[in-house]
Amino acid sequence: MAVETNEYRPDYAVPPGWVLEERLEAHSISQAEFARRCGRSPKLISEIISGKAPLEPATALQFERVLGVDASLWLGIEAAYRLQCARESEAEEAAKSAEWLKQFPVNELVKRGVLRKSKLDVESVSELLSFFGVGSIKAWHMKYSLANVAYRHSPSFESDEIALATWLRLGELDAGQQDCADYNEMRFKQALQEIRRLTRVPIEKGLSDAQQLCNQAGVALALIKPLPRTALSGAAWWLSPRKAIIQLSARYKTDDHLWFSLFHEAAHVLLHSKKSVFIDGMKQGEIADLEAEANEWATNRLVPKRAWERFVASCPCEEEMVCAFADEQGIAPGIVVGRLQHEGHLPWRQLNELKVRLEWREMAS
Repeated sequence: MAVETNEYRPDYAVPPGWVLEERLEAHSISQAEFARRCGRSPKLISEIISGKAPLEPATALQFERVLGVDASLWLGIEAAYRLQCARESEAEEAAKSAEWLKQFPVNELVKRGVLRKSKLDVESVSELLSFFGVGSIKAWHMKYSLANVAYRHSPSFESDEIALATWLRLGELDAGQQDCADYNEMRFKQALQEIRRLTRVPIEKGLSDAQQLCNQAGVALALIKPLPRTALSGAAWWLSPRKAIIQLSARYKTDDHLWFSLFHEAAHVLLHSKKSVFIDGMKQGEIADLEAEANEWATNRLVPKRAWERFVASCPCEEEMVCAFADEQGIAPGIVVGRLQHEGHLPWRQLNELKVRLEWREMAS
């Protein structure tokens, strides 16, 4: 028969200095006089009394000789006090960790096989820190929380900062596995010319070949399924001076949006600073100007301006006209439809059958 035992564990402890202070008062000994008798500095005795300094075994022996209280009692009080302090600190850190953990899409990361499922917060926190490649929550804040002030300060930006940081990390890890040559601007421009033609081939092959072409030019192309609370189509930044990253979410699940997003992010790589992280959806100040420039560059690269002006002047609204123009330009007809709709030349519901629908089960990262 098992015997049930109950352990008394008080939720408080007093520093030995409190007991020392009472003893000194009972013996009418000042702190300065007690310090002289122990051969210690008044500062150390003051800090032991306040709990700032620990009571060492050698000091406990001196207390024993001066006050007649066994050194083991002094050390027992000290040990109980430090243990309670450690418990309180651990509980505080655990509470902070749990709150920090709640902000992340942990279940989604487990579903994708990025994190292992765990019932313990401490294990999940450790997994998450390893995923981000940092050693502590403080280090995470230093690396990620202040990294992208542009989108954090934009009132029009719709994505959640934590979810976005997580999505970008997924892209960074994906890009790290891609074997890329050193970045070459001329080669990247040539790759984009080839990719423009790839918009007409089956989407799986087109994306695979596009990634290979980008890699040969020093650009990692990562297609990462969006996370909850990430309302964006793409991002571009530099992993190192020799390797750029273009990350796409296929948010709208149609080929026209996907290919336009690729060329939009390519514009950031070619035209803008290597020190910035460009996130689709930033619409404020200088960032808005850079986004507009990237939009214009992508638009004209997919369809030259003069050719487009001649085409829309004919008031195109028939499938045959759209397909003939797409054939002439050597691009997917869905791209033509998407631009006509965006510019108001075509209702949003018209000719959508010319667009290719995307499914994540076919191209999940």
